Amino acid sequence: MTPRHHCEAYRSAGEEEEEEEEEEEEKKNVSPSQRDEVIQWLAKLKYQFNLYPETFALASSLLDRFLATVKAHPKYLNCIAISCFFLAAKTVEEDEKIPVLKVLARDSFCGCSTSEILRMERIILDKLNWDLHTATPLDFLHIFHAIAVSTRPQLLFSLPKLSPSQHLAVLTKQLLHCMACNQLLQFKGSMLALAMVSLEMEKLIPDWLPLTIELLQKAQMDSSQLIHCRELAAHHLSALQSSLPLNSVYVYRPLKHTLVTCDRGAFKLHPSSIAGPDFSKDNSKPEVPVRGTTAFCHHLPAAGGCKHASAKRKVEEMEVDDFYDGIKRLYNEDTTSESVGSVCGTDLARQEGPASPCPPLQPVSVM
Repeated sequence: MTPRHHCEAYRSAGEEEEEEEEEEEEKKNVSPSQRDEVIQWLAKLKYQFNLYPETFALASSLLDRFLATVKAHPKYLNCIAISCFFLAAKTVEEDEKIPVLKVLARDSFCGCSTSEILRMERIILDKLNWDLHTATPLDFLHIFHAIAVSTRPQLLFSLPKLSPSQHLAVLTKQLLHCMACNQLLQFKGSMLALAMVSLEMEKLIPDWLPLTIELLQKAQMDSSQLIHCRELAAHHLSALQSSLPLNSVYVYRPLKHTLVTCDRGAFKLHPSSIAGPDFSKDNSKPEVPVRGTTAFCHHLPAAGGCKHASAKRKVEEMEVDDFYDGIKRLYNEDTTSESVGSVCGTDLARQEGPASPCPPLQPVSVM
């Protein structure tokens, strides 16, 4: 073998060693797909613990900021993610809604102890310089949507059944889904939010482009980046729509209680034989735990007349849309809670009609 052949053999061997070292380094770092998986896991935890979408958005932002600062080993990813989630909950949620750390570690199946989460929490705070109040894509979505609705009142004319806050709730779901796409990390949160609003306006109003340009100028962003972001977001959302089953319908989930007659003219709610549908875990929609139904008791006199209930009513939180709850305050759509009135003879007469396969409607109050 000539010296030239020896040099080429050494060079090829050296290149193979470098490639193997690079592969080993990549295995020691969190991959984009692993990042997306853990973000989807946090989305399921948001549903499981019934927290605000702002909590999930802040947790995702803290996770991405931390991973951009340090090189984390994949085996620590769950601990980092659950620590960011706990920090976000303590920052956004009310005190009574913050999960107990022991319960969070147990029910999330993160595989970490409470002491490990607390240690990782301190590491995250040190790396982020204790700066947790950063703007998220969801914050910019609220701003851009409010400007669009105020400047173009005809934006929702094609959606008469949706109020501005309900429409924002739909966009919020889409945005949180896009936040789990690593390809969209190259764009700022404001750019992603504007792309979501622009895509929605394109479907609703003919003059969407001038409004998009107006918002683009106010945000002082590059139009070419917006076009690229719109394309990636549209592709990601189309993949989401294509994953949904065909001819999907909304299924009514009846209250698991029925009104039965008790002694002395009292009417109480007892468990019903009609079981609500149970949804299994899948990639399209995480499980949403039921918050509970309203339990109440009306006492009627033995003969004629109607009186208010003398016993205390135990009213639990009603099941409302997670994204819609709280957003409606931005548009002054918050309504006062409706109290459940006493049962009168006219109400009882309505229930004495022919039997229906559907359970009777119950009064709903938004807490």
